[in-house]
Amino acid sequence: MKQGFFITFEGGEGAGKSTHITRLAESLRARGHEVVTTREPGGTPLGEQLRALVLAAPMSMVAEALLYAAARAELMHQVILPALERRAVVLCDRFVDSSLAYQGHAGGLGEQAVRAINQPGLQGRWPDLTLYLRLSPEQAIARRNKRLAEGETADRIESREDDFHRAVRQAFETLSQAEPHRIIPIDASPPKDIVQAQIAAIVQEKMQLK
Repeated sequence: MKQGFFITFEGGEGAGKSTHITRLAESLRARGHEVVTTREPGGTPLGEQLRALVLAAPMSMVAEALLYAAARAELMHQVILPALERRAVVLCDRFVDSSLAYQGHAGGLGEQAVRAINQPGLQGRWPDLTLYLRLSPEQAIARRNKRLAEGETADRIESREDDFHRAVRQAFETLSQAEPHRIIPIDASPPKDIVQAQIAAIVQEKMQLK
């Protein structure tokens, strides 16, 4: 590649983002690409500290949005932009679209306010491709409840009421309709191998892989 390629994975809780990032990273490395995987919030020492704070401590929606933006700015500066300059492929578990959906739409701050908060940290660099793993609200709630029944602990965001998560899902639908060339919806309800095959085909086309 003449330049790096930036792919983000988005969706509600339980959509399988982490699993599919791992599989895509393995596939791209097998093709000879340098692949950097990271997550939001997190991916840097500061980001991981902010992650622990934002997922546990009670706070206002404004404070939540600002902490996510701070973690994102540090991740851009320390990890994402340097990797893209090396012509690496960056795979990120959530990015600014999550803030638009969670704090902007579902949280009531408004999309424009969240964009303004994040603008300095993004440095003009948005993802080249965003894979939106789509689940119905009922499927997402069922997967969340299954994980909780198996002993996982829900964080502060996951513990919000079902109506909030339904609003998040609708927000992602709205965002994908507004930017169809960047945000590609993928049905995340079939078995993992089927979903992964869809992801591979989309990435191959967008990256123009041989």
